[in-house]
Amino acid sequence: MPRGARVPDVGVQVVVIGGGPVGLLAAVLLAGRGVDVGVLERRRERSTRPKAIGVHAPGVRALSEAGALAELEAAGTRIAGGEVSVAGRRLGRLRFAEASAVLSVPQHLVEAALERRLAELAPSALRRGAEVVDVTQTERGVRVFLSEGEEVSARYAIVADGVRSGLRARLGVSWRRRRGSARYAMVDLAGPGDEFARLHFEAGGVVESLPLPGGRRWVTHLADRDPGVPLGAAEFAAIVAGRIGVRLEGVPAPSAFLASQHVAGRFVVGRVVLAGDAAHEVSPIGGQGMSLGFLDALALADLLPTALAAPGGRAATAAFARYERTRRRAAVRACRRAGFNMAMGGPARGIRLALRNTAVRLLAVRPARAVLARVFTMRGL
Repeated sequence: MPRGARVPDVGVQVVVIGGGPVGLLAAVLLAGRGVDVGVLERRRERSTRPKAIGVHAPGVRALSEAGALAELEAAGTRIAGGEVSVAGRRLGRLRFAEASAVLSVPQHLVEAALERRLAELAPSALRRGAEVVDVTQTERGVRVFLSEGEEVSARYAIVADGVRSGLRARLGVSWRRRRGSARYAMVDLAGPGDEFARLHFEAGGVVESLPLPGGRRWVTHLADRDPGVPLGAAEFAAIVAGRIGVRLEGVPAPSAFLASQHVAGRFVVGRVVLAGDAAHEVSPIGGQGMSLGFLDALALADLLPTALAAPGGRAATAAFARYERTRRRAAVRACRRAGFNMAMGGPARGIRLALRNTAVRLLAVRPARAVLARVFTMRGL
């Protein structure tokens, strides 16, 4: 349908583009504050592929405020600390403070809980199968255009459509690369587990073993392996066995991915605000991207009611500027931390391996251990 044709126009105060965990959380928090909100999600069904699992203390607080924490605590498990080892020798064990324990719960369960909570607060807010193709702005609001020709009007828009955001470029926002990239593979295995994450900094590359509800997630650095050749379950198991001597049974097809990092050139464009992976891509290897996005949602839940109450006023202008400033700083810090983690977890030989092992040993003793705990639990973001 041509852009100028007459189409149905649905109006809300805030439209959220993207129904992943960050977009849903923002919508729930805004609806809880009495804001008329709508969520447009391209996917018709939730994906259950392995994605993020760690919700750190700031994200736990956000889920509590959203009224979804109890359900997720029942479905998840705690990560109470971590162990670091090199060449079969455990260098240290780090236990998190009770308030800083990480909630391990698959992302699709987080999305499901938030979707149910949104349905309680605003029954018709979420619309699946709604593909957004463009956003335009006026002094009084935004117009969101869908692929079917329909329009949604709103006072403000939150773009939370992920790393591959199609709207970011249309808004003229650059996507700036940050230091750090590497290839990894991961599998989720059912079976016995405990509350500790285990990081094996081996010469061939890091192997991580993370608590999951009813099992563990295994992540391996793929080193110099040809990314064009598919990775099979047997090869994944062989990598783990060769590096740390653990033989995994019943390994499913692994999910291989490239971890890279970017930060958007702008987080605010007029009445449109970027959040979550649309604003910052942080390596999942210690980057804690989902929890970082939850902090974006919390900030927007405070910002947008102020802007709606006094549009164009000094308070609204200051609130948008503060969001741009504080969330960018947080994203840059998270990228820096994740970049360090990726560098530590890469393959190493000779002098580089010796230097890395020394650094790992130093991080496992006081007072560096307290700093390490702060990084693992997302303090300061």
